[in-house]
Amino acid sequence: MKEKMTLLIRVLTLVAVVTLLWWLLFCEKDNHLSLESDSLINPTPEQIQTIKSIGEWEFLSISTEELVDTVRRSLLRRDELARIYYGTLRLGFNMKDVEISTQGDSVLLTLPRIGLLDRDFIDEARTKAFHESGTWTARDREALYQKARRQMLRHALTPANIKTAQDNADVQMRRMMTALGYEKVTIKRE
Repeated sequence: MKEKMTLLIRVLTLVAVVTLLWWLLFCEKDNHLSLESDSLINPTPEQIQTIKSIGEWEFLSISTEELVDTVRRSLLRRDELARIYYGTLRLGFNMKDVEISTQGDSVLLTLPRIGLLDRDFIDEARTKAFHESGTWTARDREALYQKARRQMLRHALTPANIKTAQDNADVQMRRMMTALGYEKVTIKRE
């Protein structure tokens, strides 16, 4: 009985080995692993909406300070008011204004004009009275504030600064599009 059991185990082992060898030789012959990539990039409306939902994108930040003064003369006295205003002007555009058109691995971006992102760029908490003599009203202080604002705009919104912001925008947009998989990125301006 022991010999029959040993013979049965040997036969079953031999059948298992032959079955395994047959399976390895014939069944696995055509199986292979391969990786393929789709060369076409098809942006979904959700991807375009995500890009546009970035909102305002700053490409150049200009910190500035202006010393602004005014003098009021009368027959008997001279009133002076001088203040230092600090501000940060941020240049960029809103991504919702960017036009995006794609074809295969190419994307065409039409970028809006670079502009001032925030009209309230003066940091009033940092404004310092440099010199003050006489009495000044809130209207006088507002006029001085507006004068500082105009000077900051004139000094910061130069053609050179706008060109720098445009160049930064081109670089950043190109990087974003190549990171999304586009090989050919064309940028034009409104």
